[in-house]
Amino acid sequence: MSVTIDSDAVLWSAPESERASRPLLVLLHGVGSHEGDLFSMASYLPLEPVIASLRAPLPYGPGHGWFPMPEQAPDAARWQSAAASTQAILDWLDGTESTTVGLLGFSQGAAMSLELLRSRPERFAFAVALSGFAIPEERDGDQRLAEVKPPVFWGRGTADPIFTEDRLEFTKGWLPEHSTLTQKVYPGMGHGVSQEELGDIVAFLRDQY
Repeated sequence: MSVTIDSDAVLWSAPESERASRPLLVLLHGVGSHEGDLFSMASYLPLEPVIASLRAPLPYGPGHGWFPMPEQAPDAARWQSAAASTQAILDWLDGTESTTVGLLGFSQGAAMSLELLRSRPERFAFAVALSGFAIPEERDGDQRLAEVKPPVFWGRGTADPIFTEDRLEFTKGWLPEHSTLTQKVYPGMGHGVSQEELGDIVAFLRDQY
């Protein structure tokens, strides 16, 4: 399957005339949401990067998704769809003037941020993965990613119902082997982003810039 990113739907933090020679931070929303969701965090984030918030290519409920949910398709088809969305993001990036690229994703968007690292380990400077997981399949770039070990912030809540035990255990084992990991666990937090986590995200991003 082939999908594309709608360039007209991308939300930018700066006009085109102000993007040259600045690092790019790409925001990837969760399933059923839209490009405006994470963009609401932009005012809290460091000023150095230009921020671009993308819309996922697949319709889902009132919004969009990066790959089908478990009730929609078996895992093999879901991960194939994730690979197609990954390629769509890479194609979109290849059409920009970006050099240094960071990633910030929530839920499915977090899984996509890790998929992008796995696809081109040296293309991305870091990833912020919020309330998400690593897809439990081998990827061609995994070995190289384990050598490069880019910085990754992984934040999640103890009351997040999205995390099945197998997803959690796989991601807990996979991330330290393939990244320079900053892991934060927030007691009582569900599937969302708390004020405490936002502060930790900002601190992590400041370290990258």
